[in-house]
Amino acid sequence: MPATLSSARTRAALRTTARFSAESLLVLAALAVALWILGRMWSVVWPLIIGLLLTTLTWPLARLLRRHKWPPALAASAVTVLFLLVIAGIVTLIAVPMASQTDELTDGVTEGIQKLRDWAAGPPLNIDDSQITHAVDSAMARVQDSVGTITTTVATGISTVVNGLITAVLAVFLMFFFLKDGPRFLPWLARQLPGRLATDVPVVAARSWETLGSFVRSQALVGLLDGVFIGLGLWILGVPLVLPLAVLTFVSAFVPIVGALFAGFVAVLIALVSNGLTDALITLAIIVLVQQLEGNVFQPIIQSRGLGLHAAVVLLAVTLGGSLAGIVGSLLAVPVAALIAVVWNYVREQLGDEPDTPDHPDTPGGPDHPEPVPGPAAAG
Repeated sequence: MPATLSSARTRAALRTTARFSAESLLVLAALAVALWILGRMWSVVWPLIIGLLLTTLTWPLARLLRRHKWPPALAASAVTVLFLLVIAGIVTLIAVPMASQTDELTDGVTEGIQKLRDWAAGPPLNIDDSQITHAVDSAMARVQDSVGTITTTVATGISTVVNGLITAVLAVFLMFFFLKDGPRFLPWLARQLPGRLATDVPVVAARSWETLGSFVRSQALVGLLDGVFIGLGLWILGVPLVLPLAVLTFVSAFVPIVGALFAGFVAVLIALVSNGLTDALITLAIIVLVQQLEGNVFQPIIQSRGLGLHAAVVLLAVTLGGSLAGIVGSLLAVPVAALIAVVWNYVREQLGDEPDTPDHPDTPGGPDHPEPVPGPAAAG
């Protein structure tokens, strides 16, 4: 005979479910408000994030100089200047060789366009010059009819570039101050917070800092693998400007999606105008293969090991971040997921079962005499 439902247990289960649902809705509402405030402050938050990421990249050198008795301000200044020199060197390494071969590349582009016209004039397309001229005239007419839209787009682009420059300058200044005063932040923070927060927040902040450092290092390793493999393929094909293209590939790896598309487009274009259509298609195949290996093999494996995240979590985080916030979401998806994991693991540690201890109130570590938690708060 089937068992009947207990009305008391059913009511208790419904009350528990309702309470859990209400509490979850409150938490989600608080998160929505926090994200809304974050969006309103994005002009300040975005340079802060970039500054923190740059600091994780340059902090090992600053820490080395401080250990050799350099004053904090001098060490931060030296590292900041060196960082700017490295950026200038990378730009020079990419721009100067390309500028020196501008005439050759221009001639190659013109020749490539002529080859495309000759190919289109033959079978199976059989497009003659009059049809091409008519298509060009139609395109020019559409451009003239869209002058207002184009002007607005150009103005928006100029505004975006200016905002990007302002963000870069603010990020560099913030990096300097983080390098100079960063080690004093956690002790100061511990002194400002009351009670349990004086321990919990600095510990989570320290772990989050280590996680960000792992993310930047893993991203640099992924970019290095991209640059090496793509550069090797270009060298085998005899494509010119191999070193600048490899450096461009490495740098663009820090900008998801758009960076890879831009570096790949430049490499294919140079292969087309220098070596012809066949080598350009081979170059495209090499870039697609390397990018697929990076996105589906290298990046998930390297970042999952460095950040303590499963490779599937990394893939899902990048996909979700890109769908929610575009390029910025793709860039921040993995570190945000890693920081959420840091907070979650710490909460689990604090909410987990206490280890077995003797039931003596005077025993260190017992209920009345808990052990002090090691961490940055101790310095406060």
